[in-house]
Amino acid sequence: MYQKDTIAALATAQGEGGIAIVRISGDKAESCLKTLFQPAVAFESHRMYYGHLVQGGQVLDECMAVLMRAPRSYTREDVAEIHLHGGSFVAGSVLKALYALGVRPASAGEFTKRAFLNGRIDLSRAEAVMALISAEGGRAARAAVRQLSGGVSSFIQTAQEKLLQLLSGVAAAIDYPEEITFEEAAGEMTEGALSLAVELENACDERGARIARSGLEVVLCGCPNVGKSSLLNALSREEVAIVTDIPGTTRDILRSDMLLSGLKVRFVDTAGLRQNTDTIETIGVEKAKKAVASADVAVVVLDASRPLQAQDEALLSDTKDMPRIIVLNKWDLPAALNPADFENAVCVSAAKGQGMDQLEEKIVAFGAGAGESELTQERHMALAREAAAALRRAAQACKDGEAVDVAAVELNEALHILGRITGDQVDEKLLDDVFSRFCVGK
Repeated sequence: MYQKDTIAALATAQGEGGIAIVRISGDKAESCLKTLFQPAVAFESHRMYYGHLVQGGQVLDECMAVLMRAPRSYTREDVAEIHLHGGSFVAGSVLKALYALGVRPASAGEFTKRAFLNGRIDLSRAEAVMALISAEGGRAARAAVRQLSGGVSSFIQTAQEKLLQLLSGVAAAIDYPEEITFEEAAGEMTEGALSLAVELENACDERGARIARSGLEVVLCGCPNVGKSSLLNALSREEVAIVTDIPGTTRDILRSDMLLSGLKVRFVDTAGLRQNTDTIETIGVEKAKKAVASADVAVVVLDASRPLQAQDEALLSDTKDMPRIIVLNKWDLPAALNPADFENAVCVSAAKGQGMDQLEEKIVAFGAGAGESELTQERHMALAREAAAALRRAAQACKDGEAVDVAAVELNEALHILGRITGDQVDEKLLDDVFSRFCVGK
């Protein structure tokens, strides 16, 4: 599970850049640094030094270097970092020099894995590192920082303490049956187990976690020539879609991502919904219908300068039971529609850029609370639900009049499952699965 050798990898992104950082961790970190870095000074831990990297009398780079002695380092091992001029050749040359000194290339996530195995962070915090690196918006980043700061650990620890209290009650009932009756023990266990199960289930917001991580999918739908493509361009602040007066210009799905109030939003423009004989456009209409059905929010675009058409009425009926915003577009022209006749409507002129702020506010409102639940990682939520199911089985066993120790088996199972979230209960397969998702160098 843990090779106590010395590893090294590039800790910054591949390619050209201002700085490239090579990270080394393990018992040989200090000796390797002193071998390559000149002048070879008497290093003080956690202090940056200026010098040159030299191999075989050849200067590889003018650089900075820092040594962080154990246990005050990311991995709780001796760690050295060399800050080089950015570029693949220089960084590659330094890594080759280190490998020649007996250092091994680090595997994906191995630095963070060592931090976990050495007790510096628990497994949920280790996962938060990668979540923060891959965050594409403020919501996802805040959720990762909360997890990195111990939010998940604290929540799970509290749940485990409640479970241990329930188990201590079971132990008392088994050891002192003359003082605690079966009915008393079963009643307390049932109430406590069900309460904790609800707490764990409420901590899982799969939709909110997905939206914070992957973004809110907003599909623009409507009849041809109502201005969907113009609206996409106005929201995206760029010419994403071709805009013409010819009906059916958009025949395929167009996507544009942007951030609104820290929330990643994916706007999807679709083909105009109408009956036609054009095979290509028919395929586009079918794709549009599927996109609307799977969207987080449907933005139903109507042409406010004309009365409702039969296809407008059909679209309003089809989307009435899903999250939606009704956009009355072309509001710069004489109006034929009344906003008061529609629920959650906003008047805009995509061509003039009018009403965009109000529309964006309505869109962001559908992402309210995204990423703010106690558990936001898919793995954590799946395990929490498994633990909740075990708690419900324990409560049912008590209701069915089974022996209290039968219910205790389910309580212990729930305790074991929760331990897999923070890493109290781990195996090699779990660790390989978690850290294989990391980038090399982290």
